[in-house]
Amino acid sequence: MAAKKRVNYFVVDAFADSAFKGNPAAVCFLDDDNQRDDAWLQSLATEFNLSETCFLTPISEDRGFPRFRLRWFTPVAEVDLCGHATLASAHVIFSNGLVDSQVVEFATRSGILTATRLPLTSELKDDNEEEPTFLIELNFPVVPTCEFNSTISDLSLFSKALNGATIVDVKATEKDILVVLSSWESVTELEPRLDEILKCPCEGMMVTAAASAGSSYDFCSRYFAPKFGINEDPVTGSAHCALAHYWSTKMNKFDFLAYQASSRGGTLKVHLDKEKQRVLLRGKAITVMEGCVLV
Repeated sequence: MAAKKRVNYFVVDAFADSAFKGNPAAVCFLDDDNQRDDAWLQSLATEFNLSETCFLTPISEDRGFPRFRLRWFTPVAEVDLCGHATLASAHVIFSNGLVDSQVVEFATRSGILTATRLPLTSELKDDNEEEPTFLIELNFPVVPTCEFNSTISDLSLFSKALNGATIVDVKATEKDILVVLSSWESVTELEPRLDEILKCPCEGMMVTAAASAGSSYDFCSRYFAPKFGINEDPVTGSAHCALAHYWSTKMNKFDFLAYQASSRGGTLKVHLDKEKQRVLLRGKAITVMEGCVLV
């Protein structure tokens, strides 16, 4: 039996201005001659044990933008949408000159997603940093938030999971719960009870609050998904597809500067295109590691 080809990978910190910030993702490259079954993909994601490991396969296109098939895996399951791993994938493609284009498309379980390479404007440049040298803009679908028909027992469960924090509002997406707290400090200082979050009727829990008066940010958030092997996700691009929808209705605006208040922290520029029902996420990324998988 012929030995399988090695799989090249990069570890990238996404939504980060410098290494060891933002959200790390492993970006692995496959091709038609080196396809692996789903069990192997999941095993490798478990081995990396990052919030997301993704797999890219080039797709031949006669016209249009360069396109890759993209799949995302947490340490325990494949997921439908991941923002930071898509940003990491685009960063690897652009920074290594793998395409002759400023736009790349990804064929995913959430449809065709695009990433655009943008130059850093002068006000965003840092003379002390060698990279990243460009921004990436992701074009994602809006994730609508709707009323959550919560019972007294549901609210009690959420409050217990959030260690007694004061809950201002609760919304739902198709799979997640969005819980609004009373203040920025309530979010940043929150010490959740992960064992209780596991009992909540959702795949993941977003916790958010508006920024304090005078802040350069519009809102902050945190994201917990212990059911997917992610106790707390450092920076969750896909969650902002729902957060943008929610805060747009509350603030009557469409452009936001958002902060994810995990221990690593991350900043996102977010634009909601209400007419097209799309969310544009802008962020930086930096490669911190590269290598190959031998098996």
